[in-house]
Amino acid sequence: MAPTIQDLGIDQLSAENRLRLIGEIWDSLASEGTAIPESHRDELDRRLAAADANPAAGRPWHEVRARLRGES
Repeated sequence: MAPTIQDLGIDQLSAENRLRLIGEIWDSLASEGTAIPESHRDELDRRLAAADANPAAGRPWHEVRARLRGES
C-alpha cells in the first residue's frame, strides 16, 4: 500500500511548503522521463501563475471537500 500524506508527515507542512513539494515531485517526474502530456504541463503552469497572482482567491481544502460532499 502506498504511503499517505499523513504517513509521510506532509499534512504537517505549511500550504506554501506543500505547494513547493508538489512542484518538486512534478519536476522529478519530468526528469525521470515520465510522460506528462504537454497540455497537463500547460494547465499546471496556468494554475500556478493564477495562484501566484492572487493567492487569496483559493479556498482551504476542508471547505472544498465539504462543498463537494454537500455538507456546506
